[in-house]
Amino acid sequence: MFRHQKELQFEVKVERPDPMLAKRVQEVLGGQFGEMTVMMQYLFQGFNCRGNEKYKDMLMDIGTEEIGHVEMLCALISQLLDGAAPEDQAEAAKDPQLAAIMGGVDPQHLLVSGLGGMPTNSNGVPWSGAYIVSSGNLLADMRSNLHAETQGRLQVARLYHMTTDEGVRATFRKMLARDRYHQYQWMAAVAELEEQNGVVVPASFPPEAEMEAQEHGLEFWNLSDGQESSEGLWATGSAPDGTGDFKYLENPEPLGNIPRPEIPATQVHHDLDRDYVNKK
Repeated sequence: MFRHQKELQFEVKVERPDPMLAKRVQEVLGGQFGEMTVMMQYLFQGFNCRGNEKYKDMLMDIGTEEIGHVEMLCALISQLLDGAAPEDQAEAAKDPQLAAIMGGVDPQHLLVSGLGGMPTNSNGVPWSGAYIVSSGNLLADMRSNLHAETQGRLQVARLYHMTTDEGVRATFRKMLARDRYHQYQWMAAVAELEEQNGVVVPASFPPEAEMEAQEHGLEFWNLSDGQESSEGLWATGSAPDGTGDFKYLENPEPLGNIPRPEIPATQVHHDLDRDYVNKK
């Protein structure tokens, strides 16, 4: 069960309204890598975790914390929108400088949410459940979590430099610190799972099960102009799981056939080259 506590995890108190910033903050609330995404991602991974209570408990801990982060951002957006009433916009329009500032208000903050946060990104696109990853494979999911926290912290850091409001920055610093810890956490989980099961997902399908395709699992195919890619460990090193050494193919040749699909029935109404059809 979940239980709401009235106090926020960290204090949210802005120095002055800033509707334009409120619109930008929507990205780290309801964007692809926003707090709504990591909240739902960790919770669904936790709900669906089977057989290892340690990982399930961790996922539920962090997923629940992210619910609190969503609430913090909603509080932040609301404070940034204070004073952004429609009549204030009309008054501000009389002054070109003020009009430029108030013109940055997201209309939906006035029309839809009544000066509050919304489950949308900074362009007003609704949050989507398609953003979350919950595969049931712990290593795959933990790597996805690390990616999500990496992108999310990057966006908060960019927002940090878009304002001089010390109150807003104080909130962002708390979020940056937590996102830094969460990256540490997912790194630790990934390292532990890799040590247990190997570095390739899924571990239940080992390289030897690939049969005649095994050699291709170690090849780097040079398929763009230049050969700078040959200088990386991905082309000259060894596989992390010890299955062999990488091989750089400077001029790889195709190993497959030329596809020759059957001509469909005329009722499908393809625009076909009749000469080609007759040759077939």
